[in-house]
Amino acid sequence: MTTSVVLDHHTRPARSDRVPPPRPRLRPRSILPGFRLTMGLTLLWLCLIVLIPLSTVFLASAGLGWARFAEAAFSARALAAYRISFGTSLIAASVNAVFGLLTAWVLVRYAFPGRRLVNALVDLPFALPTAVAGIALTAICASNGWLGRVTAPLGLPLAYNPAGITLALIFVGLPFIVRAVEPVLEDFDREVEEAALSLGAVPVQVFARVILPEILPALLTGFALAFARGLGEYGSVIFIAGNMPFTSEIAPLLIVTHLEQYDYAGAGAIATVMLMAAFAMLLVINLIQAWSRRRSVR
Repeated sequence: MTTSVVLDHHTRPARSDRVPPPRPRLRPRSILPGFRLTMGLTLLWLCLIVLIPLSTVFLASAGLGWARFAEAAFSARALAAYRISFGTSLIAASVNAVFGLLTAWVLVRYAFPGRRLVNALVDLPFALPTAVAGIALTAICASNGWLGRVTAPLGLPLAYNPAGITLALIFVGLPFIVRAVEPVLEDFDREVEEAALSLGAVPVQVFARVILPEILPALLTGFALAFARGLGEYGSVIFIAGNMPFTSEIAPLLIVTHLEQYDYAGAGAIATVMLMAAFAMLLVINLIQAWSRRRSVR
């Protein structure tokens, strides 16, 4: 007796010629070369453009010794130049922090005719040559200029004084504040602001307790950038400063003065101090950004 066995599709043995499914890739395919090559090119480019040129500043002052370095970098004239550079940069960045925040607020919160033109004018100091800005500000603030002829009789001369330097630094530093705060204001949730108003808070309390804590890291970052830009500004300042030692001479101009006198070691010593100040500002900016990221995670 013959028994026939019928196999359905559930009991049918699997075919041995089936292709196994592909294994998932451990790393997504990148359109750029591998990490080692791109990292090597990045480090090489940074060394050629940043590290090697900056290292010459330290090498120029390395042979002085500590006594001669301190004599050149911290002389009475150099200290006066540092006070003018740091003081005017701090005042200019503080003024820009207030009016830059106001400008960013107007550009983000209000729609008005000519908004795009105002937005483009904010970036004008980025595109305008600094020498052109210095000449224009000098013509306006001089004793025969339309602004200087008003302030000079009041005992407030602008040109050829630290006040003129501050005005020039305000001009070049404004975009840093506006462009740092503007995207944060755009991303701010208006519903939180409306909820605070519905709970009985007045507009001043809403701004101080709801809005300002959110934009404070961006405002501090813009402040640090404007301050750092003011420390190294040269083109827009030399025309309006007057360049008088102990009165209106900035540190970058003092470096150029030493170079014109072929005192490369003295110029390198002052440049080293300014370079260390720039590194300190970069460290402050990075710390502010890290603090901002921790606050956003919470």
